Amino acid sequence: MPADDRLQLAREAYGAYESGDRSVLDELLSEDFRFYSPADVGIDRARYFERCWPNAGMIKDFQFARLVEAGDEVIVTYEGTRIDGSRFRNTEVLTFDGDKIRKAEVYFGWNLA
Repeated sequence: MPADDRLQLAREAYGAYESGDRSVLDELLSEDFRFYSPADVGIDRARYFERCWPNAGMIKDFQFARLVEAGDEVIVTYEGTRIDGSRFRNTEVLTFDGDKIRKAEVYFGWNLA
């Protein structure tokens, strides 16, 4: 798959949080999707939607500081704005299997002033 396509799919995944449209992620995540963060190590797709999707209601937007395709991964650093105006920065590594996201690794950053 061309890098531009994976980069666009990554943008669409974050856009789902901005719009609150879960159906976008339902299409993008593989059935065997796994999510890794310091708080949730290796949770499956169902648990991801239970634990993480409710955050969509708190996100206003994302600005991408870094979107890099490396093999079957897309490395994303973003600055997010919550609906209360507070901001934060994280880095994530999305691993693709074709046009589906098979794994997400989140490395929490910090709050921004």
